[in-house]
Amino acid sequence: MKHRVVSVTEFKATCLALLDEIAERGGTITVTKRGRPLVTVSPARRAAWKSPEGSWIGKVTIAGDIVDTETTERWEV
Repeated sequence: MKHRVVSVTEFKATCLALLDEIAERGGTITVTKRGRPLVTVSPARRAAWKSPEGSWIGKVTIAGDIVDTETTERWEV
């Protein structure tokens, strides 16, 4: 769907179907009142996905070895 022009009465009657159509196919809808453009409806822009890789660099410090930690001295056996 590229661009569609509908009257305010038609938009009111089929609003949810028109919004679903925009979400699936894209494009815009111009709603008119008495033949004059009133509003243009278009899909919302989605935020780009940002990778979390490297987001903790410079914010966190690791004290000691977190992989090979010996904890036997902390436990009584």
